[in-house]
Amino acid sequence: MITIGGGVPAGSALVYRFCMLASSPSQQNDSGTPYAAGTLVAVMVPAPMPGPLTYQVAEGQQVMDGSIVKVPLGKRLVLGTVWGQSTDDVNPKRLKAIEAVVDAPPIRSPLRGFIDWVADWTLSAPGMVARMVTRGEELMQREPPVTAVRRAGPDPERMTPARQKVLEVMTGSDAYTTPGLADLAGVSTAVINGLVAAGTLEQITVQREPGRVEPDPDFDPRTLTAGQADAVDALLTQGPKDGSLDVALLEGVTGSGKTEVYFEVVADALRQGRQALILLPEIALTAALLDRFAERFGALPGEWHSGITPKTRRQVWRGVAEGKIKVVIGARSALYLPFADLGLIIIDEEHEAAYKQEEWVSYNARDMAIVRARFEKAQMILASATPSVETRINAEAGRYRHVPLPARYA
Repeated sequence: MITIGGGVPAGSALVYRFCMLASSPSQQNDSGTPYAAGTLVAVMVPAPMPGPLTYQVAEGQQVMDGSIVKVPLGKRLVLGTVWGQSTDDVNPKRLKAIEAVVDAPPIRSPLRGFIDWVADWTLSAPGMVARMVTRGEELMQREPPVTAVRRAGPDPERMTPARQKVLEVMTGSDAYTTPGLADLAGVSTAVINGLVAAGTLEQITVQREPGRVEPDPDFDPRTLTAGQADAVDALLTQGPKDGSLDVALLEGVTGSGKTEVYFEVVADALRQGRQALILLPEIALTAALLDRFAERFGALPGEWHSGITPKTRRQVWRGVAEGKIKVVIGARSALYLPFADLGLIIIDEEHEAAYKQEEWVSYNARDMAIVRARFEKAQMILASATPSVETRINAEAGRYRHVPLPARYA
């Protein structure tokens, strides 16, 4: 059990200090300045080792703290994360160089600190914990580029009704795929190809970006009961103002409207431009919550669990890392997504045993979420009708704020 006192996990300062000294022999610098060629850097690799290994930055590489890189480990290449500049006293001539830098956003300092903390707390190799963030190179791949067409010249000498339809559909300098433009205009692709041959349109290569509607915090606000409004006010205004960890137990009987309450806190995070994570204990609960989220915010959030497709997994991982996906609803593994600016974590049904993982790294996602909230300076909400014993004790002792919802909605 992680006990929170004074806004800091018990013993965390000592544990984190030991972890950084013993497990990560590096000096971190998150200025975003690339290391010069020949610099020795500490790279966390997915192997059962007590800390990162030292590699050398090769000529022409843009390597900085948090960069995801390919490095040689034995006879194979593995993905690793730069943990900082190495302080190991090693002869550079005996070191291997970084093979390549992966085209992916760097892993931010709060997440690297969280990885160190989890590794030390669970007595796991930090590289194996980091593996839950990076997973595999296929996860970080961008969508493949596509060929598109755009307006490039004057109207064709021979104008037909079909060609006229195409040109009416196109606006400004927007680019369209040939099948997509043909479908919009209601013509065949041969018409598009004819306009390209005439010089009216030109073919270009563009990077495909998944279309996504941003959640609108004011799309369809709900009418709250007096009890719900009081709970929202308590969650938004009565927490600590000094940036210290804010953990609140939202306890409400079944049917009291806890979801509507924490949706209002999500809306507040969106207005501040920050990201939010909602964890659920089971995949089966995801579909219903996704529908309710879309009704409230006018758009679907990112979805993360074992049932999504590899394509969706890639889009969510990169979208979260680039700050383009603002809200994620998912299973416990979503806790290790590389959020760009995580401002809120909600653990729904926090008492459920499904938050415990025993494969690879053993941890309780509820407890680890509280620790990540501290590193991210994020608000933490534990929601339940029947809180766990640990959460109940921490709330009664005043370590967590207790926000009750004693009455059923309507």
